[in-house]
Amino acid sequence: MDEQYVLPLVDISLLNSMNAEDRQQVANKLNQACKDVGFLYIRGEQFQPELFSNLLKVTQSYFSQPLEKKMQNYIGQSLNHSGYVPVGEEQFTESSIDLKEAYDINYDYQGAALKFPLLGPTQWPEDTAFKQHVLSYYQHLKAIGQQIFQAIAVALNLDEHHFDAYISHAPSQLRLLHYPFNPAAQDAEGIGAHTDYECFTLLLPTAPGLQVLSKQGEWIDIPLLKNTLVMNIGDMMEILSNGRWLATKHRVKKVQQERYSFPLFFSCDYDYVIQPVIPNEQPRYPALKSGEHLFNQTAQIFSYLKKKVASGEIVLQNARPLSSFGMPENPMEPK
Repeated sequence: MDEQYVLPLVDISLLNSMNAEDRQQVANKLNQACKDVGFLYIRGEQFQPELFSNLLKVTQSYFSQPLEKKMQNYIGQSLNHSGYVPVGEEQFTESSIDLKEAYDINYDYQGAALKFPLLGPTQWPEDTAFKQHVLSYYQHLKAIGQQIFQAIAVALNLDEHHFDAYISHAPSQLRLLHYPFNPAAQDAEGIGAHTDYECFTLLLPTAPGLQVLSKQGEWIDIPLLKNTLVMNIGDMMEILSNGRWLATKHRVKKVQQERYSFPLFFSCDYDYVIQPVIPNEQPRYPALKSGEHLFNQTAQIFSYLKKKVASGEIVLQNARPLSSFGMPENPMEPK
């Protein structure tokens, strides 16, 4: 780890190279960072800062509207879990309510009707600029994520294109998160401690607040680093890597300043079976279905889905408890 930074920093520019050795070099650095920490900074010539600037402007404009206006696109009225998420809708634990609002953008699937609950046309507000700039950022980061999937394959001693066929219609979600100005903020949680459910996340925050649980069981503040994103490993990649890389618990503490955060969660196709892929290793994890796990975890957090589960309208199949992956908060305790 570079001593100048709290997290390892990996430059992914060479993933654009036609030289396989250059791409292998990036894969080696990703492997080390994911194995050692599970969280890292990434930067590269691929990133277009102007797309982030446009995203931030339309997001600020959207969240400045009255609550009544935003609730016209409430996520609970969508068929594929997209739309506006009011403060208090999400709850990771009984004692913790997330003090943020959000707008969730799913993979805007326009193909033939599917039975999967996380795929379909995104619910968009009636704002052309919002849709244009949010989609531009989503598609830009999605292309970079595909490069990272290829580097991950190399890091795991697989063919570079191993994952290509399994991410063509992935329900990868972009969240536009807004933490309002809070002059009374203390060190309480703005988002409760959790691991991400998917393979990996690429995050752009505008202010501090992110904390990561170290392997020593300590919460570490993650400062902003100019012209970088934060990347972290999720549940699915812990399984795929057969535990070589652990999903890392993280949380967001309440801060006084207004804060925006833009995570894009990269998953595999809904019906792809997540199981260890390391060649010549005995699997340490049972297999699970990608979309099923993603929906099960989501349904344990969002109020509108919890109500449907409680009423029997939704029946979860093979649901794992929240925080089933990653290190325990007390490293002396079993997972």
